Amino acid sequence: MQVVALGAGEMGRWAAQAVLLDKRVEQVVLADLDGEAAEQVAAGLGSRARPAQVDVRDAAKLRALLESADVVMNTVGPFYRFGVPILRAAIEARCTYLDICDDWEPTLEMLSLDAEARKAGVTAVIGLGASPGLSNLLAVKALRALDRIESIFTVWSLDGAVSEPAPSGVPTRRRGGPSAAMVHGVHQMTGHIRSVEDGREQPRRPLRRFAIDYPGLGRRHVWSIGHPESVTLPRVFPQLRCSTNAMFSAPSTIRLLRALMLLVDLRLASEERVAAWIERIERSRPVTTPLSWVGKGAPSPIQLPPLFALAVGRRNGQPACAAVALTAAPPGGMGAITGIPLALGVSLVADGALDRAGVFAPEAIVEPDALLAKLLPFCEPQVRNPDDLALMTTSWQDTQLADALQRVWAQLPAAEQSVSPGAQENARG
Repeated sequence: MQVVALGAGEMGRWAAQAVLLDKRVEQVVLADLDGEAAEQVAAGLGSRARPAQVDVRDAAKLRALLESADVVMNTVGPFYRFGVPILRAAIEARCTYLDICDDWEPTLEMLSLDAEARKAGVTAVIGLGASPGLSNLLAVKALRALDRIESIFTVWSLDGAVSEPAPSGVPTRRRGGPSAAMVHGVHQMTGHIRSVEDGREQPRRPLRRFAIDYPGLGRRHVWSIGHPESVTLPRVFPQLRCSTNAMFSAPSTIRLLRALMLLVDLRLASEERVAAWIERIERSRPVTTPLSWVGKGAPSPIQLPPLFALAVGRRNGQPACAAVALTAAPPGGMGAITGIPLALGVSLVADGALDRAGVFAPEAIVEPDALLAKLLPFCEPQVRNPDDLALMTTSWQDTQLADALQRVWAQLPAAEQSVSPGAQENARG
């Protein structure tokens, strides 16, 4: 299988590294606008990787590159600028397409290319990263636990969405300016975003506060942000009346973000300028992993899991809710937890598990446990199975989240229990 990895940045580097672990992948072409960066990253990946210089805005050259591939992994962002034209090129080249698109606007436009993809016999899965991606699959598991569904929240920790320093010799900022991921974040916290309320898509201001009741944990607050999950999940689960993607952090952080986003909305600062300011602030934040909030013995107070989905509805005729949280993750910060699921999508393609033509969000074509089982070996700590990696607590079982996490902790190998995950992270820092 021939794979093209578009983008030699943090996400692309992790995706290319992970996909090469699958022996069915004969070669990965690491392609980037910055040819030198592509060469540096490819050189560290071994003999099955080779670099290429490509400007994704040159449709003819991009299509020619993709015509030589079986699968393309697209990490070039921000996706509200580049997602749609790259997917169009993949369809024209009849190349299986996977990406980590995290903007709702191009997500809707790419989904509208479904008929073209089916006509060309092309499979395209958009948003196969962490959020969206893993979050969508956690949502599927939570929604399946209910008899009747009403609302879904997909939620992630702003404090956990940080990057780990690149290895020595790997470029981290090739062309200056803030990262595409940070520009995306500012874009989705300004203007109007799209969410589903009262059964239909509606424009709403971002950073709205929502109160949620997490089973086994209690009442907490989260804040809305523009993301694809809000608009894709109701297409697969049309019974949903409400669908919201949200994040959480300290209230002081949310107040700061609101002030910075107001500068963009008033056109006093550009998205890029504010993104650069936030990146300077972010450099002082530690990299965390999902189980770093669990320690040996009695756990410290838990605010919210770093990545989870919460479904609300009814079960056996009674009001009910189910939450599914990720309990472990690949070490390596946002790049690893986003890039590795993308690479595992290639493995699912090789398995024949993604064999339908069309354009799909992850929840429409990926079986959650199939991808989670492939993710397990990459995660720290090494939990036992997909049900421990995607841990469910429900309103009808009366299980405290801390107790459920301690059960997972007790089943870890002794070597991983010797030091609490939080202490491991402190030691690495």
